Amino acid sequence: MRLWTAPIALLLGIGSPVPPPPDPETLARDLAEIQPQWPAARFPVPPAARKVDCARTRCVALTFDDGPGEYTGPLLDTLAAHRARATFFVIGRTVADGDGADLRRMVAEGHELGNHSWSHADLTGLPEDGIEEELRRTQEAVRRVTGVRMAFMRPPYGATDRRVASTSRREGLAQILWNVDTLDWLERDGAALLRRAGGAEPGSIVLMHDIHRVTVETVPALLEDLAARGYTFVTLSELYGRALTPGRAYLKR
Repeated sequence: MRLWTAPIALLLGIGSPVPPPPDPETLARDLAEIQPQWPAARFPVPPAARKVDCARTRCVALTFDDGPGEYTGPLLDTLAAHRARATFFVIGRTVADGDGADLRRMVAEGHELGNHSWSHADLTGLPEDGIEEELRRTQEAVRRVTGVRMAFMRPPYGATDRRVASTSRREGLAQILWNVDTLDWLERDGAALLRRAGGAEPGSIVLMHDIHRVTVETVPALLEDLAARGYTFVTLSELYGRALTPGRAYLKR
């Protein structure tokens, strides 16, 4: 362990001159010997949990589906500027095809990740092993780039049934639906999005999509409107403040 020889000798008062630093090649070799290369070292560290009591605070959970996409970065910029947190239900295939930077940023900035299936298939039209594969592949893709094990899933199209519920339960995933649909997937209309999102109440789960430019461009006005009405923007875990039951469907707090 050559790296430690000089400092220890110096502390003990043994020897005199400190040898010159090792060349980069030697340094790299010595570091490889004394520093285990933990995979977790490349994962982001989320910020400390906030103390938000949504039983007493006007909380709303903004959720974004189908990403990450080309507008996800600007959306994260907006959320950061407003100190707002959200939950992103991501597509496994898209995660696997990307570089993971947006997801790692989400984790580092305190957002939450949810499973939105591998291919955005209607899970009710699949056999149980097909449902399982859609969820498991997405879990693995996200874990591989962030180290996060997701606790929530959102069935594409909100389509769920007994088999989707039982498979989600086995996979340890609570089903998250919504009670406010902005219909941004149907209409690319910022004014309509604002009007529909304005119907949020304390405890609401709002559905949007970060793959649509108009949605991302409208989010600043939405945040300002809801903040003016006293809302705090929270993740789903913050909204409920407790572990949710795997397999069970949730529409609002």
